[in-house]
Amino acid sequence: MPGFELFGPEEKQEVADVMENGFTFRYNFDHMRNDRWKTREMEALLCEKMNVKHAHLVSSGTAALQTAMAAAGIGAGDEVIVPPFTFVASVEAVFMAGAVPVFAEIDETLCLSPEGIEAAITPRTKAINLVHMCGSMAKMDEIKAICEKHNLVILEDACQAIGGSYKGQALGTIGDVGCYSFDSVKTITCGEGGAVITNNETIYNHAHMFSDHGHDHIGNDRGAEGHPIMGLNFRISEMNSAMGLAQLRKLDTIIEIQRKNKKMLKDAMTEIPEVSFREIPDPQGDSAGFLTFMMPTETRTIEISKKLAENGVDGCFYWYVNNWHYLNNWKHIQELKSPAALPITLIKDKPDYTKVAVPKSDAIMSRTISMLIKLSWTEDEIKQRIDNIKRAFA
Repeated sequence: MPGFELFGPEEKQEVADVMENGFTFRYNFDHMRNDRWKTREMEALLCEKMNVKHAHLVSSGTAALQTAMAAAGIGAGDEVIVPPFTFVASVEAVFMAGAVPVFAEIDETLCLSPEGIEAAITPRTKAINLVHMCGSMAKMDEIKAICEKHNLVILEDACQAIGGSYKGQALGTIGDVGCYSFDSVKTITCGEGGAVITNNETIYNHAHMFSDHGHDHIGNDRGAEGHPIMGLNFRISEMNSAMGLAQLRKLDTIIEIQRKNKKMLKDAMTEIPEVSFREIPDPQGDSAGFLTFMMPTETRTIEISKKLAENGVDGCFYWYVNNWHYLNNWKHIQELKSPAALPITLIKDKPDYTKVAVPKSDAIMSRTISMLIKLSWTEDEIKQRIDNIKRAFA
């Protein structure tokens, strides 16, 4: 995802402002920072752009996930429904919270399906980690209805989907708490960073405290602050926030370019009879970071994946065999590999992750290829790419 493609003088100026006039720590040191508060600025801009009451920046998307779970009361022994297609962090964060990941089926949105969620619910289910994969969304109306029926927390992992929306509402703001990632290969980047967003004041207060060793951030004397809860250090620095602030101001432009470039490619590929496309519940809200398509069979998908590479069509991902993004290839998760014993090992009837079966998800992902959409392409380069794609399918 392309945040790093649009670096310019704006990012340099914001970072230089911190170096020359401010201070790198996000809290306090008022006398040294000359009223430079880049993290506060970015949080305020996130709230404005996403139309959400609260935003709290942290050090990574993974830190955002772990903070969001703690802030929403998800912890020891709680079951959290997760998808088999996601980045490993979505699952690792559940383990690190002391909770129990329960894998459920996806559908052709590439996100958790309503049916899959319903089938995975038990009396111990506390939440779902709903991942908006590859820039687009799940079937939010149906999923919200299920979660309301069973009183489940909706954690929206929108780390790959900032700038996307569903029926006019920003992805990440529809559930109880949402997360964004701002690493170097996300839609916008802080270099490293993430955010927790919510309309729930209690969750927000827990989030900003948990991510800073439980500090309550009352007053302007850090040494005198209270510690109502325990926490960890997931603080972001002012340097990272400065870069992210400049990037966030470019978000609308980035999404506009992605959508234009994706449309040109998708329009051309609709002419290929054997190609079908990912289901997008609200096409107007697609952030367009990827063009995802399906082939009729696994064998043909493998063949086309190779042909695309041979014909110079880069940035195409066959997730089914990808080590980072699909359950089948996560041996460390299946076997609970960790340098120290995980909390889940204390649970007598814990799941056997070596035996998880998600046949519907396998059938979808074994036929799926996602093509990265770049911002830097010229119109001529896109036309050449279309020619190369057609040659791969010939």
